Amino acid sequence: MDNKEIPKISDFPVGNKLPEIYSQYFIGQAYLAPLTHDKDLNVPISNVTFEPGCRNNWHSHTGGQTLVVVGGQGWYQEKGQPARFLKPGDVVEIEKNVVHWHGATADSWFSHLAIECNPEYNKNTWLEPVTDEEYSQLKK
Repeated sequence: MDNKEIPKISDFPVGNKLPEIYSQYFIGQAYLAPLTHDKDLNVPISNVTFEPGCRNNWHSHTGGQTLVVVGGQGWYQEKGQPARFLKPGDVVEIEKNVVHWHGATADSWFSHLAIECNPEYNKNTWLEPVTDEEYSQLKK
């Protein structure tokens, strides 16, 4: 991976470009750095870094998810709710099966720790992309 154009926005590693299995659910480029590896502890945590304008599709998790913002500026939105502006130190607790998306603002890189809740049964359901029209209406 070429890190030259990726600014250092947190102390966590950026990782590698998303594998194709995941990148198909993102608009723009994101990077993934798994941080935990002990299967006995069963607490998957990864740092996810988004280039400016990058966001994932609408989706849900059967076991929920927790996001801890560690760098840059981003957005989180639940279906039918206003978008929430995110900055370092913000924590987002996403309940089971809540349809949502998250990603960078149009002009900032963005990193968050993604903590998979209830990993023994947690599955993602990927839905439609966040349209350019939806995204362009977001205001800080």
